[in-house]
Amino acid sequence: MALGGFFGCLGILAVVVIIVAVFVIMLYNRLVGLKNRAESSWADIDVQLKRRYDLIPNLVETVKGYAGHERETFENVTKARQQAIEVTGDVAKMAQAENFLTQTLRSLFALAEAYPELKANQNFLDLQAQLAEIEEVLSQARRYYNAVVRDLNTAVEKVPTNIVAMLFGFKKREYFEIEDAAAREAPKVDFSRKE
Repeated sequence: MALGGFFGCLGILAVVVIIVAVFVIMLYNRLVGLKNRAESSWADIDVQLKRRYDLIPNLVETVKGYAGHERETFENVTKARQQAIEVTGDVAKMAQAENFLTQTLRSLFALAEAYPELKANQNFLDLQAQLAEIEEVLSQARRYYNAVVRDLNTAVEKVPTNIVAMLFGFKKREYFEIEDAAAREAPKVDFSRKE
């Protein structure tokens, strides 16, 4: 009878271990899913940033055709674009570089306001429309990324998922935030033709 009790306890212990293992596996899989969604949503942001970077030289060249003497503005936009391209890996530094780029693009559009012929140029209008579309998609991608990061960070901090996260090396991620209040707005694009 003592032998039967031993095997009974061993069976109960085995069931408890299996239940705990299944629970850990479920939490681990949830964390993996959140991590992969965060990486995927970051890749979406990266695609939109690259589209933005590719558009900027065309925009600068178009404005140069009408306002070639505004060299400092063009240099600032080009420099800000290059700095944004070069920053990788650190989300906070990328956000800072993107803020600076957005500010310099604003100065380019402000410059364009002084040249009515430029504002009526179809190529310039097309580039403005493309940039506005990219900014909108980028804004949506940022919101989605930040929501996924919020879910991941919450899971990494909450009990009992935090134990699994610590055991398997899951870390919190940074939000892609725009700190400058002025930079929170997309560059203003005016499609109206004033005559």
